[in-house]
Amino acid sequence: MRLQESLAITRGDIVSFVGAGGKTTAMYRLAHELVSLGWRVVTTTTAMIRPPTPQQSEETILEANSTLLLQKVERALKSHHHLTVATKQKQNEKGKLVGLQPELVSKLATLPSIEALIVEADGARGRSLKAPAPYEPPVPPATSILVPMMAADALGQPLNERIAHRPQLVARLIGASLGDLVTPEVAAQVIAHPEGGLKNAPPSARVIPLINKVDSSTLAPAQEVANYLISANSIDRVLLGAVAEPDSLQDPVGPVLECWTKVAGIILAAGESRRLGRPKQLLPLGEKTMLEHVVEVALSSPLQEVVVALGHRVEEIRPLLRGIKVVVNEEWPQGLSGSLRVGLRALSPQFEACLFFLADQPKVTPRLVDSLITRHRRTLAPIVAPRFRGRRGNPVLFARSLFPELLGLRGEEGGRSLIEKHRHLVEWVEVDSGDYFLDIDTLEDLGRLRSEE
Repeated sequence: MRLQESLAITRGDIVSFVGAGGKTTAMYRLAHELVSLGWRVVTTTTAMIRPPTPQQSEETILEANSTLLLQKVERALKSHHHLTVATKQKQNEKGKLVGLQPELVSKLATLPSIEALIVEADGARGRSLKAPAPYEPPVPPATSILVPMMAADALGQPLNERIAHRPQLVARLIGASLGDLVTPEVAAQVIAHPEGGLKNAPPSARVIPLINKVDSSTLAPAQEVANYLISANSIDRVLLGAVAEPDSLQDPVGPVLECWTKVAGIILAAGESRRLGRPKQLLPLGEKTMLEHVVEVALSSPLQEVVVALGHRVEEIRPLLRGIKVVVNEEWPQGLSGSLRVGLRALSPQFEACLFFLADQPKVTPRLVDSLITRHRRTLAPIVAPRFRGRRGNPVLFARSLFPELLGLRGEEGGRSLIEKHRHLVEWVEVDSGDYFLDIDTLEDLGRLRSEE
């Protein structure tokens, strides 16, 4: 995936990169992606950066006078799609460019010709991890997307000057000692700390950490970092990737390997099981009921929240679900769609996707759920569904972009109609057995299930 897609950038956004591990490269990569879409983009810094090469930026403007700077930028964007701006170039510090005051960045963003403003708002001296000093980071108040960064090559290494900028501050921040290993939990604590990666984050900004330099050897520990981070209320998404160097910007695949979003699970359990003649939800399955089994599978999966939609015989079933978020579909006799609606309305806006479970599918496993969510992280497909030899099954993941259509369904109409309508948007996960899709509709189904126990 490309950075612009995984950050979900829209025109007018101000993106600020902080932390360590490849901010400059990420900034120019993102700028080039947006320029390839025809956008007019300005890159800048509130710290210091090396002067860009001609391949990184079409033109560089140095101007200490804020009024003149705004005028020069507006004039240059009439003939250029990408500019880098700073106040001056230092004669020492390897000729680095001195950045703008955060308030000036906000003024710059008001120019109508700028469609995206990208800021390197921190310095890390080339290290892979950092904690900010008291005067850092100078994040522009108008930042709409804050991207705290670290490099995956810090994971598993001792906390010292080689891998961390100001390792003493990192240690003090999380109560560690110099020389301690940087575990995934330690890295996540630094990024999610209010005085670490979240320091000076504007209240309205979306926070999307980027773990950079991820390869086959660091993917697993980087995923552990993401798993810690995505559960935090302050974090919207987490990106794992290997940000390409400027000379590789034509790569169509993009540098983001996985985009972790918050995914909820909704278990549809409101029906009366008319064909079976008794509530499926209460059928014994081992030492549990069938509904408890499905709930256990959902809770054992990488979901940030699980919601159960009840209806028929709700007072009898609810006591089985202590500690689980339950919503009631008062219109359950009118069909499945009512459960979809009450379940979706129970989710906070931070959830970007939802996995719908049926209460009568005892063969669904956490591994299947994990494979569906992983495919979504690697594609951001609006629909992800399992399939066995051409036969579609459940559970199915739907992205938030399709929530309005799900909310518009009526009667017994479920997600199947959207899959048929949007087949070109579906990412299929091929499974190795049709048993996953077994549902219990009749006594014969129940007998077959029990004979396999």
